[in-house]
Amino acid sequence: MAGRAYLAIDLGAESGRAILGVLDRGELSLREMHRFANGPLPLPTGLHWNLTGLWREVLEGARRAAEWSRKEGIDLVSLGVDAWGVDWGLVGRSGELLGLPHCYRDQRFAKAYEKTLNKLGAESIYAATGIQLMPINTLFQLVAAHEAEPKVLAQAQSLLFMPDLIHYFLTGKTVVEASIASTSQMIDPRSGRWATELLERLGLPTHFLGDIVPSGTPIAELLPQVAAEVGVDPGLRVIAPPAHDTASAVAAAPATGDGHWCYISSGTWSLMGAELEQPCLSHKAREARFTNERGVGGTIRFLKNIIGLWLLQECRKSFENRGQSHDYAQLTEAAAGAEPFRTLLDVRYEPLMSPGEMPEKIATFARATGQPEPDSAGRFARCCLETLALAYRQTLEQLEDALERKFEVVHILGGGTRNALLNQMTADATGRRVVAGPTEATAIGNLLVQAMGSGDIKDRHEIRRVVASSFEPVTTLPRDAGAWDEAYARFLEIQQHHPSERLRPH
Repeated sequence: MAGRAYLAIDLGAESGRAILGVLDRGELSLREMHRFANGPLPLPTGLHWNLTGLWREVLEGARRAAEWSRKEGIDLVSLGVDAWGVDWGLVGRSGELLGLPHCYRDQRFAKAYEKTLNKLGAESIYAATGIQLMPINTLFQLVAAHEAEPKVLAQAQSLLFMPDLIHYFLTGKTVVEASIASTSQMIDPRSGRWATELLERLGLPTHFLGDIVPSGTPIAELLPQVAAEVGVDPGLRVIAPPAHDTASAVAAAPATGDGHWCYISSGTWSLMGAELEQPCLSHKAREARFTNERGVGGTIRFLKNIIGLWLLQECRKSFENRGQSHDYAQLTEAAAGAEPFRTLLDVRYEPLMSPGEMPEKIATFARATGQPEPDSAGRFARCCLETLALAYRQTLEQLEDALERKFEVVHILGGGTRNALLNQMTADATGRRVVAGPTEATAIGNLLVQAMGSGDIKDRHEIRRVVASSFEPVTTLPRDAGAWDEAYARFLEIQQHHPSERLRPH
């Protein structure tokens, strides 16, 4: 076997994996090396990520990739890590980690969010950062941390996001990658640099904010002890991919043409948006809660966070806790046979954002809005999927309104592409052609940007040509528009009249 190999470590909020990619004559092939569970753990100080557990799994994935590459006689060129956004840790002057990173679903951030909005105002914060205002964002996490432990922040040398932390463990270098930093609500969207003036207005320290590097930047070679642990040449390089998983996924969209396409990165969260050359900071963008994050090659990911398959994931966990085991394929099959449009949700309803007892939360919302409560796994699953599809339609309308252009194609990327029912619902709800795939878009974008950083691929346009020639997407066309129009009208009416516990739109 010929070609050059790259290793993507893709860390998700529910699971992680190590994917090896071999690039040979303009085509990429994938091999899964390792897959593992992930999730936050409750401690006396709140929800934290098991960082040392993740590190152990990263080493195991690298070990398996090194072994396979040696066996096949393929040159392992580099590795890089992507992960979810906003969460971070601190490294002290001695190089020690100063505590376990908090999970973005920790409830302690809500008060800091309200306090910050009251002090600076939503409009002022959006103008400075161009980011959708959400309590989970790093800015509000940092406000909460400063109030709780200001001395810890004072001792910090570097603030690193989750993938940056793993890169630090691999190389000993503290480097912040641009796409993951841009999720923080602490970056100037025009310059891509830290919005230090905003932080100083909040009385926050900025001394631990380091240099930001673009996707594709070589960071360093593996530390000798890490190379020995996983069994690779100490010269193996770590190259920063688009370290935010959505940025990696968008880089792998097999899009062609003149830009009349948008995307949904579908996973625990759904992130729907368009690729721009410049940020959009208009009144419409702020009112619709769009965010401006960095992408590959200086692009802007103009997108909106939607609650995503978290709804279904949490329902499944609750069913399992009751002794009712369903895999996702079984839940989707049950949803396909359930009555359509029986119960719809408002994705801004705040209790849906927090973990635990999702079926009870859905039932509570149904009662409060005069809808029938789901009473079977299929009805709960259908409620979740139909709600998502209708949220996509609403977001698409807002996206087109803010950018004053129409998108003919919706590219669905990531793990959610496996759900053919949701893909069909999305096509039906939006009235647009849906192109689903590649499923491993995040790993593919990670791998091919590493290849770009190694000089094996020229730019993001060549990346998409490689994706288009290597993977066959699945196209779904819309049908049954009338029924979805009626459901959408009801979906909007529910938003206007649901209970007051929702997230406040700013």
